[in-house]
Amino acid sequence: MKNYTKPALTFEQQVEQLETRGLIISDRLNAIKTLTFISYYRLSGYCYPFRKYDENKKITDDLIAGTTWDEIITIYEFDRCLRLLILDAIERVEVTIRTQLTYHLAHKYGPLSHVNSSIFHKKFDHTNWLTKVKQETERSSDEFIKHYKREYNGFPKIPIWMLTEIQSLGSLSILYQGLIPEDKRAISTYFNLHPKRLESWLHTLTYVRNVCAHHSRLWNRELAIRPDEAKEAEWKPPITPRNDRIFYVLLMLRHLLSATSNDQYWVTQVNLLISPLAEHRKWRAAMGIPETWKQHPIWAQQI
Repeated sequence: MKNYTKPALTFEQQVEQLETRGLIISDRLNAIKTLTFISYYRLSGYCYPFRKYDENKKITDDLIAGTTWDEIITIYEFDRCLRLLILDAIERVEVTIRTQLTYHLAHKYGPLSHVNSSIFHKKFDHTNWLTKVKQETERSSDEFIKHYKREYNGFPKIPIWMLTEIQSLGSLSILYQGLIPEDKRAISTYFNLHPKRLESWLHTLTYVRNVCAHHSRLWNRELAIRPDEAKEAEWKPPITPRNDRIFYVLLMLRHLLSATSNDQYWVTQVNLLISPLAEHRKWRAAMGIPETWKQHPIWAQQI
């Protein structure tokens, strides 16, 4: 262990340090301006794939000869746009999950179905979950929650269709996880998925959504929470190289959105964004994309 002694650098010094490490910067004033709204530390994460290895195969701070500022910014902007497209898809999936889950539980068990511990599987900690749900409800500033509190008895107990509107994707994922197999299947059937796979995907998408919401680097990230490995050939190598990179998540979203029949525009936008980078093997590998990704049986499906 050692003490951290690196000093804070001015924007001008940050540009000088990047140049010292081999980055080609044709417009220093523009680079300095960029660093006033994109921090040096954030941008350095996009320099990582361009860093050189020494003779001992240990990564260094120096960059591969010929690396330019424009290349780094292009990757940064690509990642920003990718996060926005993924957030858009996750939002639509989340709304659909809310709708399907709410409709099924409300019609089968009634408006206050979630309060009844008997509808959940025995290993589910319903008491702890319900306590957190009540806290979420009490913290809500939504007008429909305020109205219910003024007009009806029993608050913070509210109908399931109100509850699911104020829950995060993570909370919805936990709710789905706690259901008995029969109810999980009723919801997962809408997405043409096995209940366990939908459960796994919701867990992964919650993690990915949080990465996007915090504006963290996504394009070459190794997923900390990866989906369970599927048995079907199209989900396994070599058709789908790996399940810990963002292309696997794109395939998941493609499948989930197909249930809503409004995914084609989203797929077109993703194609337009990815195509330029996917021409390069290095960047395909960073995202877990196969060479013939546009013909991937899941990605290329027509609805």
